[in-house]
Amino acid sequence: MDPAPETPFVEADWASLAGVHRFSHEAMATTYEIFIWQDDVSYARQAAQAAFEELDRLEAELSRFIENSDISRINNLPAGQPLQIGLAAFDCLKLSVNLCAETEGAFDITVGSLLECWLNEDKSARVPSEEELSIARKHTGMHLLRLDEVSLTVGLLESPVRIDLGGVGKGYALDQMAELLREWSVNAALLHGGFSSVLALDAPPGTEGWPLTLSRPGAGGQTLARLNLKYRAVSGSGVQKGRHIIDPRTGRPVEAICAAWAVAGDAATADGLSTAFMVMSPDEVEQYCSRHPETLAMVVPQDQGKGEQTGGILRIGHWKEQN
Repeated sequence: MDPAPETPFVEADWASLAGVHRFSHEAMATTYEIFIWQDDVSYARQAAQAAFEELDRLEAELSRFIENSDISRINNLPAGQPLQIGLAAFDCLKLSVNLCAETEGAFDITVGSLLECWLNEDKSARVPSEEELSIARKHTGMHLLRLDEVSLTVGLLESPVRIDLGGVGKGYALDQMAELLREWSVNAALLHGGFSSVLALDAPPGTEGWPLTLSRPGAGGQTLARLNLKYRAVSGSGVQKGRHIIDPRTGRPVEAICAAWAVAGDAATADGLSTAFMVMSPDEVEQYCSRHPETLAMVVPQDQGKGEQTGGILRIGHWKEQN
């Protein structure tokens, strides 16, 4: 997965809550943390360690940077040759296919070939030729994947297809870690991956939820919203310095949005939607949320003339604003 954005999207001092224990672990190029409300700190530590072991297992299967991961094997797969993969990778592919359809192509994990077009070997920005873009677009699109749920295989109509689960993998990992915590009878917990993806289970006793503050990136800490998160997930995406956000529908960079957040029932969906909201128009975001009323969206536009953030923030849903 790609490194986490330079600016944290969510801020909170969860460790200050009474009875909450904090555990951290490095994985997927970022810091994961688990906050557990539990009387027995030794038991909480064991549960957190089990969740982190699950995280490491998932990274080994899902990271395109690991040579023999399922995703690396797909990225080197010849067209027309089915490949059997693990359940985690298959789940992520299936979820991504659904998100691509629901966002009408705005979320697409096969965008790797297009991203490569807009970057030099040293990862600095470049402008590709129309011929380069045309070739990359032939190798981009969820329609190029053929999934067989019975045999857990994936096949490609074209090769190579460059898959990157950076837009959904962290959230999926949080969902699986949370499921393992439930198996340990840990019910009041919060998990996050690099502060850009956060998943809350039940809240500590006496609280409405896990308190979150969402701040405007690069704007002196201006608070945009406060949430008390419980049985839900929030994810944020943003433009990193020197990096492009590519609209998979056009193959070209998007510069109108500097940050986007999504709140959904699970972390993988929130993760994918925050990525999609970066490239969708305000009307498209509103239409999506009208079809999915349980989803919250917030989008911060960018002044294209000056490269600075402007005030026209789009909020959809019941966000709590700073007074």
